[in-house]
Amino acid sequence: MNKQKIAMLHLLLNAGEVEINQSLITQAVQKAAEKGAEWIITPELAVSGLQFTKECGTDWIEQQPDEWMSSLMEVAKSSAVTLFIGAPEKDPKGELFNSVFVINREGQLIGRQRKLSSVTDDWSSSGERLQPITIDHVNAGILICADSYTKKNAVALRDKGAEILIAPSSWGPGLHGPNGEWEARTIDTGLPMFVCNRTGEDETVTFWEAKSLVIDHGVHLLAHHSRESAILLFDWDFDKRELLSTEFEVEYII
Repeated sequence: MNKQKIAMLHLLLNAGEVEINQSLITQAVQKAAEKGAEWIITPELAVSGLQFTKECGTDWIEQQPDEWMSSLMEVAKSSAVTLFIGAPEKDPKGELFNSVFVINREGQLIGRQRKLSSVTDDWSSSGERLQPITIDHVNAGILICADSYTKKNAVALRDKGAEILIAPSSWGPGLHGPNGEWEARTIDTGLPMFVCNRTGEDETVTFWEAKSLVIDHGVHLLAHHSRESAILLFDWDFDKRELLSTEFEVEYII
């Protein structure tokens, strides 16, 4: 049987405060691993915050894995955990992307998904490839925030063999906030979705009421929002496609 303990890191991020965010991510990953997590997911752009360019520009963005990502790969190896890390990256041609990196329990960077929809990210280029990544014999499809906006990307991932949808996001309520898109994607595809959102606020958007969710068949199975950073733990049976927890186990990071 393929049962995994999942941790979603619902983090209070600071736009442009890269070192502070990196330290928080590392702390949260280590604490989640201590609680028995096997898959650990961060929000979209956890390293930089969403609206970071006015605070720190883009010159600091490097090809991945950079020094910090390499250190996180060592944490993944020593803790035997799989990580989904939201971070900006530069490609060899100098183009910038909003990406999620997958690091396996051997500490290897086994895949990345670049955000396809870059309309609201004026600093980044649009990714061109959408492909599930195989982790622990599970094909995981990654939809970064607005890539869930229509069914096209979710259906494409399903048709390529995805068995679960992972949605690292920075998407709070309000004007242009989520309005049933995640729920609809689970209905369109017949696949469950883990939405790892965040808290806090950036220049023009707030996330204090943003929810991290476990969704199946359009229904919220688990939901959480908070004003503090929190580790959200739950157990999932990938073989039966079944939630084994009745609620999130919540560990706040002070």
